[in-house]
Amino acid sequence: MSKESPLRVLVVDDEALIRWSLVETLSDSGDEVVAVTDAESAIQVVTDTAVPFDVALLDFRLPDSNDLNLLSRLHRLTPATRIILMTAYGTPEILQEALDRGAYRVLNKPFEMDALSPLVTEAHASRF
Repeated sequence: MSKESPLRVLVVDDEALIRWSLVETLSDSGDEVVAVTDAESAIQVVTDTAVPFDVALLDFRLPDSNDLNLLSRLHRLTPATRIILMTAYGTPEILQEALDRGAYRVLNKPFEMDALSPLVTEAHASRF
């Protein structure tokens, strides 16, 4: 699956090394990436942007959010954005609730960075 133009991707993760790896991987694939470290910043950047994000990579546990309320809020604010929830704490219940709240996919940490760009492209393509 190839991209015709760069995707706008929001990365929300408080772990610096993971955030850096996500940004580097997606940037190397040609995507435009904005990275933030917490729920408050994620809401702010989604609210302030003139051009919606195509895909958001959202960590389940953040300093100011450790439930699925941020996922729900982002989904309401920007319904066209495909949200991929990343978690090291995935249970079948969390997986199902995340999908019910609008997540495109739940990605269990750790995951292979090689799979990230194709997944982001797939998530974006699923909108159409």
